[in-house]
Amino acid sequence: MTWILLSLLSAGLLGCYDIAKKISVKDNAVPAVLLASVTVGALVWLPMLIWSVLAPESQPIDLIAIRPMTWREHALVAFKSALVASSWTFSFFALKHLPLSIAAPIRSTSPLWTIVIATVWFNERPNVWQWVGMTVVLVAFWAFSLVGRREGIRFSGNRWVACMVLATITGAISAIYDKYLLQTERIPIATLQAWFTIDLVPAMLPAFAWWYRFDRHRNPFQWRRSVAWISPLLLITDFAYFAAVSDERALISVISTLRRCSVIVAFLFGVRALGEKQFFAKAWCVAGILMGAVILSLLG
Repeated sequence: MTWILLSLLSAGLLGCYDIAKKISVKDNAVPAVLLASVTVGALVWLPMLIWSVLAPESQPIDLIAIRPMTWREHALVAFKSALVASSWTFSFFALKHLPLSIAAPIRSTSPLWTIVIATVWFNERPNVWQWVGMTVVLVAFWAFSLVGRREGIRFSGNRWVACMVLATITGAISAIYDKYLLQTERIPIATLQAWFTIDLVPAMLPAFAWWYRFDRHRNPFQWRRSVAWISPLLLITDFAYFAAVSDERALISVISTLRRCSVIVAFLFGVRALGEKQFFAKAWCVAGILMGAVILSLLG
């Protein structure tokens, strides 16, 4: 099944994306890392955007073809960029200060927040299996808080844990908004991805300006090759994901679950390569979160 292989490829690349972020922000200036990484992503899409303006009929495949948008659509995509900029800012600051083996699993609780948001905003009612899945995720999250205390990280009062939770919640809101843009507004995938990537550059400028004005001497920026890999890894990950979803035989519930496996890549790298502690205790917590994600995605 090609779509399953594409989903697994997307999951593996998503784990590598988390690793690239962690390496990039370690002892580094987060606003500068963010601006540099999104600029790389914008430069990847810019030639395709220019091509679509100069010779749209010659673009080889629809998957990367960028169509013109109205001002209203541009405003809608700009709002998505603001959401993603907020989510990434919270996430990058959290990754800088938290072990990757804790930060990545917290991020993987996004199915829980998606259902909570859908319940609160859209008056949806979780079924029995969704309640079971949410309970499993919450218990695993609570267990993570106990493991974190062994490393001096108290989830209830830690600002960086709060940042990662906020990053996950805003990411879940962005995912719901994606559905609106793609299905209700009918904005093509490549058009949405290209413009939101380009719009991320001005969205990141205020934080960068604040850092440059007030904090660059105390917290200098260091260029690393991993910074250049952040956006390309995400773009390739999304490409594999969209290609999997486009297969008529694909099951979105299975794809969503397989993508959660990205946490395993980041978790193993954090413990093995970065020397983070509590492998077995954290492994049980990761297994709990993944089990909850499976229940939410496949049975919910």
